[in-house]
Amino acid sequence: MSPLLLSLKLAVVTTFVLSLIGLPLAWWLSKKRTILRMFAEVLITMPLVLPPSVLGFYLLLAFSPQQGLGKWLHNVFDVQLVFSFPGLVLASVIYSLPFMAGPLRSALQQLPPSLAQASYTLGKSEWQTFRYVLLPNIKPALLTATVLTFAHTLGEFGVVLMIGGNIPGVTRVASVAVYDAVEQMNYDLAQNYSAALFVITFLLLTGVFIYNRSYDKIQS
Repeated sequence: MSPLLLSLKLAVVTTFVLSLIGLPLAWWLSKKRTILRMFAEVLITMPLVLPPSVLGFYLLLAFSPQQGLGKWLHNVFDVQLVFSFPGLVLASVIYSLPFMAGPLRSALQQLPPSLAQASYTLGKSEWQTFRYVLLPNIKPALLTATVLTFAHTLGEFGVVLMIGGNIPGVTRVASVAVYDAVEQMNYDLAQNYSAALFVITFLLLTGVFIYNRSYDKIQS
């Protein structure tokens, strides 16, 4: 059960962190397009098209305790991100960011401008407008982004393997355990891990589609 529990822990922590980062970031990206926002969106979207091993390789280089930023973190704060759970969280946050920010940005852009303008006319601040006017109107997108982020993190393989390795109880998540079991030709164990991930992901996505369908019916 250790790899499955570690995968669930990683998915929960990553989703929580990205919910704090993704909402304000998506709000900022949904505003008038500028060169800065365009480049920010490109960087955020790149994990969708880059091979996970490439992203994992550069993270491994960046946070290696033998050089650069990783060496500075290790010497100054005694923090080692490579081959550690915090390193998995950092890699997962970067890799899963587009799954949180993307749906939220699209939903905010689709809202009629009159909603925010009416709020500003009533004297509400930008934060109050976002919190009490815009956010309640993107509930389906918020749920979709949260579940996609959770499910995507749950199934990560290349990035977590590159930066975390395969340390039992520390960085050996379920996807890595599947790969390890197949290499050892232990197909029964690989089947158990794979089936658990399949069932969890299927139930999560089914729940999202049911909620969004019910929400659309209520709105209509």
